[in-house]
Amino acid sequence: MQFYNAPYSIEKKRDDNREIIEKRAGTRQIPVLKTPENWMLADTTPVLMLLDSRFIQRRLFPTGPLGVLVHIVEEVLDEWVARVMVHYRWHHDMNTRVVISEILDREVSIREARKTTLAQWGLRACRATGTENPTQQAAAEREYIDMLSTLNNQLSDTAYSLGSRPCAVDAALIGGLRGHTNRDPLPNLSEFSHVLEWNGHSPTYSECDGEWADFPNSTPFADHILKLARTEYKPFILGNQTALANGEKTFVADTYGEPVRYLCRPYPERSRRMVARRISNLTPNERRQVAEWLEGKGLRECFSV
Repeated sequence: MQFYNAPYSIEKKRDDNREIIEKRAGTRQIPVLKTPENWMLADTTPVLMLLDSRFIQRRLFPTGPLGVLVHIVEEVLDEWVARVMVHYRWHHDMNTRVVISEILDREVSIREARKTTLAQWGLRACRATGTENPTQQAAAEREYIDMLSTLNNQLSDTAYSLGSRPCAVDAALIGGLRGHTNRDPLPNLSEFSHVLEWNGHSPTYSECDGEWADFPNSTPFADHILKLARTEYKPFILGNQTALANGEKTFVADTYGEPVRYLCRPYPERSRRMVARRISNLTPNERRQVAEWLEGKGLRECFSV
């Protein structure tokens, strides 16, 4: 909302409004956007797409092939890298205790924190997203720190992750930082000075006059995420797609060199199809450009319907 320079207010989810919000939004997740028409939308990708249609000059998804690149990078952050934040919060006792103490507005022991419904849900979410095994926990943390290191280098050169203008990727990154990893005690992000400065920056409308890096090359940060998409996101998203088609509840995908079991979930498939629809809405020439680019990145099969 800051990037769009849109008027907004924040209302907390409480016991007296929880049921209606979850029923109307169709999810227990936050955030939920309530529009002037009294619609309620959940998940950042559909929210961003709606806001793009209303704040066209400040849009966070570019048009054309570059919009596909931005969407895929945002998709990987949203549907793959997000599992790391769930792991950090619910596998590390320090984080779990701090978060639950804040919610209950009193200091609690880790034993008491672990008994709460939210902390128990957190461990189930970790199992569902493949970080129950200590080997995968370590790999996920390396993945996240490597990503932040690449982002830190990128922000020493450009104002945002994909150029001098904010995009949906920046919203996804800052959402994770402000909601999780720069809020919780772990991980320690003190070495990433450019990231921390950028995270604390309040954007202005004039920054929408900047430019995104061109398609197909984009920035080193985008390239880093696209490589992660090919090696780790791709087996996961295609495994989830196949399992859904076969009516299975779980599936196994190769992740960092070993088979990992995941819960089969409908939303990652819906999210993958949003990217595919964006591609299908391009002109024939643009679709050819994107198809060639996806082939070169090893991702073409990920975004077919």
